[in-house]
Amino acid sequence: MLELSGLTAGYDGGTVLHGLDLTVPAGTVHAVVGHNGAGKSTLVHTVAGLLRPTAGSVRVNGTDVTGRPAHRLARTGVGLVPQGRRVFAGLTVDEHLRLSYRPPGDTGRGPAWTPDRVLELLPRLAERRTNRGADLSGGEQQMLALARALLGTPRVLLLDEPTEGLAPVLVRQIHELIVTLAEDGIAVLLVSPSPALAASCAADVTVLTSGRVTERFDGAAVRADPSALHHALALAPARAAS
Repeated sequence: MLELSGLTAGYDGGTVLHGLDLTVPAGTVHAVVGHNGAGKSTLVHTVAGLLRPTAGSVRVNGTDVTGRPAHRLARTGVGLVPQGRRVFAGLTVDEHLRLSYRPPGDTGRGPAWTPDRVLELLPRLAERRTNRGADLSGGEQQMLALARALLGTPRVLLLDEPTEGLAPVLVRQIHELIVTLAEDGIAVLLVSPSPALAASCAADVTVLTSGRVTERFDGAAVRADPSALHHALALAPARAAS
């Protein structure tokens, strides 16, 4: 569903991502882990159309979407849950959902995500429909950010550090939601500094170091024995400095 080939991108003439190759089949989770500064958010921004790549390609369901702006990528089925949630402080939950919802059409993406369907998946939001974004807890804001992305009925869902700053019980809830969405057929690209979250739900795990892929692991193997992944992350700072 999502295919990246030789993806290169950066800021102000500098290169952050160096020829990255990555594939996320439909119905699976591919986790990208790495330390701060590894290029994880740059990867998400490039795939989402917020940053134009300088080389390489991005394909969604076989269609080359390289360089398309974010609003056009959203129409092709790319949904983004950004780092930091970025909900509107003055809008209620209901207002967020109404603004994000695109009525069903012939998208070829399976059943459309509607506000009712989203609230069934995220019942806590249903209880907080009249509350403004500023009045929500961090976990509720994360659920709202996820709801916004789902209302575009995405084929590909990009999750940028979705458990950042959340309590362990909420981390478990986010994990369960990620698994549920993949089972629904969505290709999920999860970026996280947490090897535990990556190992818990990913079919594949990629280690990113200074914008380069340094290791790849089978998710089931990591769940059985996470030591190799932890070792790769421990080596990452030395690789970055070399």
